[in-house]
Amino acid sequence: MSQFWKQTVQIALIAGAVTLSAAVIGLIETFDQRDIIAGILTLGEILLFAAAPVAGYICINRLKTQRFGVALLQGLVAGLVVVLPVWGLLVLNSFWESIREAFINVSPALIEILTLRQPSAITGVLLLGGSFALLGVIGALFARLPKLLQRSLLTGIGWVIGLGLLSEILVDILRPRIGRPLTGVVFGAKGLHLTPTLVIFATITILTFVWRQWGGTQYQRVRGTMSSGQLRWAHRIQVVLGVIILLILPSFVGVYLSEIINNIGLYILMGLGLNIAIGLAGLLDLGYVTNFAVGAYIMAILTSSSPLGIEQSAGFGGITFWMALPISVAAAMLTGFILALPVLRMRGDYLAITTLGFGEIIRILARSDWLKPIIGGAQGILLIPQAAITGWFSSLLSFILVPIETFLSRFGITLLAVNNQGDIVFDTPPQLYYLLVLACLFMLFISVRLNGSRIGRQWMAMREDEDVAGAMGIDTTKAKIIAFTLSAASGGLAGAIFAAKLGSIYPHSFQLLISINVLALIIVGGMGSIPGIVVGAFALIGLPELLREFAEFRLLFYGIALMAMMLVRPEGLWPSATRRRELQSTEPLVEQTPTRAGEAHEAVTIGS
Repeated sequence: MSQFWKQTVQIALIAGAVTLSAAVIGLIETFDQRDIIAGILTLGEILLFAAAPVAGYICINRLKTQRFGVALLQGLVAGLVVVLPVWGLLVLNSFWESIREAFINVSPALIEILTLRQPSAITGVLLLGGSFALLGVIGALFARLPKLLQRSLLTGIGWVIGLGLLSEILVDILRPRIGRPLTGVVFGAKGLHLTPTLVIFATITILTFVWRQWGGTQYQRVRGTMSSGQLRWAHRIQVVLGVIILLILPSFVGVYLSEIINNIGLYILMGLGLNIAIGLAGLLDLGYVTNFAVGAYIMAILTSSSPLGIEQSAGFGGITFWMALPISVAAAMLTGFILALPVLRMRGDYLAITTLGFGEIIRILARSDWLKPIIGGAQGILLIPQAAITGWFSSLLSFILVPIETFLSRFGITLLAVNNQGDIVFDTPPQLYYLLVLACLFMLFISVRLNGSRIGRQWMAMREDEDVAGAMGIDTTKAKIIAFTLSAASGGLAGAIFAAKLGSIYPHSFQLLISINVLALIIVGGMGSIPGIVVGAFALIGLPELLREFAEFRLLFYGIALMAMMLVRPEGLWPSATRRRELQSTEPLVEQTPTRAGEAHEAVTIGS
């Protein structure tokens, strides 16, 4: 066998091993519960069959197959080799009656899926092999299509899968507004109907192709002919539309999705803070949950009406959410400042391990009997009041919003809730949404200002090369302290809102996994990119919340997403311009070194 065919078989065997692993750990059977096309195609079947076309595509691309006939044969061989591990599992199951003692997820339901639900196992095995061979050929043919057409087809497939996955949620949103008959045309009990699926796929594919071929060019041409005043008005219109969407979103999506968006907002807040330390300054902080916990506990102690609250223990009554909020943020900043002092000379792995240790120390202290009289130990702090706007400001805000509220009520949209005392309360997910939006917009404003500021340029120079930045005159010690302190502020703000949101807090709410989640969304979204944080939060926090039945595989998906991002798109889903240049540059390293020094010198010049 030539080296060419050896590599083809190797690629296909790897793809087959991935499919076998997905079957054995229970992914295929679990995913089979979610229909994409009602009664025709499930998510589990997509996972089962996806390896064959992917293997055929990779073989053609990696081995640079030019001849059409050889490409078809290569795809056929790849598909047949991919199915071999699955066949092996079916054969093993037929001869080993107690296979579930070793592989608990190899259930009769899984075997039924692998044999394509055929009455005869032999018929199912043969159909499975033929399907994989055909899909391998399709993958090889797909690899020979123009890149533009490939991207358009993949976009259409992605939309179909996404709409099918979220079909139940979309039905709940659309049915009260357009009626059951119209939603029934597109959506089934689970998933999409076949005809709307084909229409959606064709429409998205064609629109994507047209836009990539001509639309983007025409848009840039039209934008180039606009004057500066017209561009400003276009930007203002975009801002107004964005504000309108933010205002009506909770009334449109309902309570459940509002709660998911609120969780995303908390992680966006923490991501914006951690991005200062990691994305801008290059300081790998794995103990960021410390700031989150401090903000939450300070808010709880100051406002709780339980015996642990200041009102009961020290007699300081009348401390509201808004009075405690800046104190919580300041306490988190103080924590960040204190924790920064011992690690000023540390870098890289040593810094990560040390900050990880700080996070674990805080978690253990929160559960300890030593601090139990103050913060409740494992029992936590209860009776934390919800955020509310009271007094004259509530009356003024209600007076301003009454005309807007009256107009929007015609469309079933409610902005704020007012109780019997005339106070504006944030006691439900749709109401709390507005508080989180304000907090996120505030931190977005600060983050954008920091990016272009003197200290922001110093952080970026220090991230590129700390020694060169120091040689150019940057006070790296001061820059690190400011980075840790300002980074902690956003975590404290998120923690304070989190405490008011739940009404009670416990030590187990502040696990290391929170720091890992925040770090993961920054990596997936794009290091140093503010829009990337929002995209990463929706991808890693929002999507798993929408697909709760797959929660047991959440960490597996995290690992796969991180590996995929490092291999395919290391700069992130929405990278910053600087990060994109760093990772996509094809110039030799020896030519980049003076540029880095120049950037550090530029940072000092701007900061002078």
